This record gives sequence, C-alpha cells and structure tokens, in this order.
Amino acid sequence: MEVLERAAYYGVFIALTLYLTNVVGFSDISAAWVSGVFSGGLYLLPPFTGALADAIGFRRALLLAFVLLTIGYATLGLFPYKALVLPALVVTMVGGSFIKPVITGTIARTTEHAVRARAYSIFYGFANIGAFAGKGLAYPLRIYLGLEAINLYAAGLSFVALIVIALVFRQVGVSQAQSSMRDVWSGFRKVLTNVRLLTLMLIVSGFWMVQQQMYATMPKYILRTVGPTASPEWIANVNPLVVISLVMLVTQSMKKARALTSMVVGMALMPVSALCMALGGVLQGGSGTQIAVAGIFHAHPITVMMVIGVTLQGLAECYVSPRYLEFFSRQAPAGQEGLYLGFAHLHSFFASVVGFGISGYLLNAYCPDPRTLSPATLPHAYQSAHVMWLYFAVIGVAATVALIIYGWLTGAREHRPPPASGSPI
Repeated sequence: MEVLERAAYYGVFIALTLYLTNVVGFSDISAAWVSGVFSGGLYLLPPFTGALADAIGFRRALLLAFVLLTIGYATLGLFPYKALVLPALVVTMVGGSFIKPVITGTIARTTEHAVRARAYSIFYGFANIGAFAGKGLAYPLRIYLGLEAINLYAAGLSFVALIVIALVFRQVGVSQAQSSMRDVWSGFRKVLTNVRLLTLMLIVSGFWMVQQQMYATMPKYILRTVGPTASPEWIANVNPLVVISLVMLVTQSMKKARALTSMVVGMALMPVSALCMALGGVLQGGSGTQIAVAGIFHAHPITVMMVIGVTLQGLAECYVSPRYLEFFSRQAPAGQEGLYLGFAHLHSFFASVVGFGISGYLLNAYCPDPRTLSPATLPHAYQSAHVMWLYFAVIGVAATVALIIYGWLTGAREHRPPPASGSPI
C-alpha cells in the first residue's frame, strides 16, 4: 500500500504546479500558493487524522483514505476546472494525511521492539521505491498523454490499494495508548508555545524550503529554459537514489558526532546545491546549450548542474533527516518527548507554504509563463532565470548560520537532561 500511495502522490506532486498552470489556468503565483498549502496540509494534519484513525480503527481509516484519494485524483484528471480542482485537492490532502500515521502505527502494533527499527527501515525503503516509480512514470505520461493522465494514473493506483485493503488488510491490536483529538490539540498548542522547539522548527524549515524547490521551482524552470521534452521528473529521482545509496554510510560515518554537528553539515550543503543550480544558467551563457559530460555524452548545462544540485540535496538530507528527530526530542520537556515528536515535522508545513509561495513570485519575476510573453520578448525572457536560485542559496546560508547560533544559545543541550516543561531559549 505504501508503494502504491507514494507512487501516486509523487507522480502528481512533481507535476502539480505544471498542471495547475498549464491545464487549469492558474498563474504561477496562484499555483504556487495552492500547491504549498496542499503540501503543507499533508504535514499538518497527520497527528489529527492519526487520532481519528485510532478512534475508528486502522482498517476503516485506510478504506476512507483511499476512497478519498481515488475520488480526489480522479476529479483532478477528469475535471480540470478551478471550481472543482481546489475541493479535489482538499479531499486528496485529507485522504493522504491518514496514510503515514496508520501505516507506521500498524508497524508499531505488529512488530516486537527488537525488530522494529528494521521494520521501519523496510517501510522507508518501500516509500522511496514508490516515490522513485511515481516520478519516473510521470515523465512518459506527461509527454505522451498529457498532465491530466498523471492524475488518472494516481487514481488508478489508489483504487488498486483500496481493493487490496478490502480483500487483504485486517485490523490489528488496538494501541495501548490512544490519543484523543483533545490530546492532540493540547499537544499542538504546547508545541506552538514552546519557544525553543518552535525556533528550531522555523530554522530547519529553511533547509526544507530549499529542498522543496525540487517540486516548486525546478519543473517549470527546466521546461522553460531547456525545453518541453526535458525531464524534471527524472532529475528529481536523483534525490531518492542518493538517499537510498548513501544514508546508511553517512549515518555510520557521523555516529560519533553530535546530532547538531551532522545537521549543520547537511544544512551547509543546501546553499551549495542552490549555487550549482544557478551555475547552469551561467554556463549556458558561455558554452551554449550543450556541454560534454566526462567526455562520454553531451547535455544541456542547466540539466547537468541541476542534477549536481539535486545530488547535493540528497546528500544533505542524509546528514539532516536521521539526526533531526534525535536532536528535536532532546529539546522537548522531560517526559513529553513522545507528545512533542508528533509535531516534529511541522517544519515541513512552514517550508511548504512559504517555500512554494516564494517560488511563485520568483518564477513570475525571472522565469515567467511563456504564454504571458510576446514573441519579441520570448527569446531573451529567461536570460536571468538562474538568479532565482541565488535567493534560495541565501535562505540556505541564513538557516545554517541560525542553526549554529541556536546550538550556541542552547549550550550542551544534547548532553544533559532536558528542563521542565516549556522552558524557552
């Protein structure tokens, strides 16, 4: 089910801003905000839908989730009109928000403690397989059948998952510690009023804000500067390949380092990745539309530098992701780590909404929709498009410096027991 759901989601998500602009008719700015809220909601809602899943049972929750996903994706594919697209995205967002808490909760309920880490690693592996397959298949679907076909493909995968659940999935034991909606809301308020944790999440959101540009900015940037047959979908797939290949090696190499140290290394790589992406436009100005790669083949310089940039982002993720939850948990009040970890990924909510929003304005300014340009201005319209990536490089630098300062202000926070509840910085 995880493979099917991730393949559906990432197939749609990599092309979502393109679909909203090229098919539905939103401007770059409007499409960015809509996509950002959609993505952000998928990080904000899971604690609440997870509590609902506890109340109604995991099997019913999954059936509801995939019914909503099937309806949402099918509506996007069949009825690409503004009046229907926004409700369809809300339905899809709510359906998708059930998946991670229910599937990870199922793993927790059906595995012994001694093998649970291995079980979660299998889950993570299958999630990446689904993400890779979804983005890989999105390219031929877009080229040969159109952007609407990606949504129908996602609806088909969701319907298959629905049938699998109906025929195969059985309710597992009830969790000993269920969370009520009141408990979740109380935890949410505590996190938002804990200055230390809220500051950490806002800082780390700068990292993910740059990473989100793989979906917010990169597809339109590549297609508008390189050409309509370019493949942002396959370029984006470099990220899971790097993560799958290197995350264990990086984690092992940094096992003796403090979590903060590992995170700072990863954060520092993000502005470098953005600079590499910007360099593609500079190289094009000097070498034209083809450069030799290792003397083996030729490729567009923007494509080459984008692949390098996405590779660095994947490497950065290997340093940050495995250690963030560890570091976050040690900033939480003593005895409330589990409660606070339920909202540890709020940084991705902030990163999605703000990162996509910024992307829309930058695209409009530096890499506008070609349909809004006159034939006379079109040939020179994208000469400064690469400047967009410099803004994200600045965001990456600011986030890295802020994390270093945060670590200095919190002192030896990783080595001593956390203070009592709600202590500010």
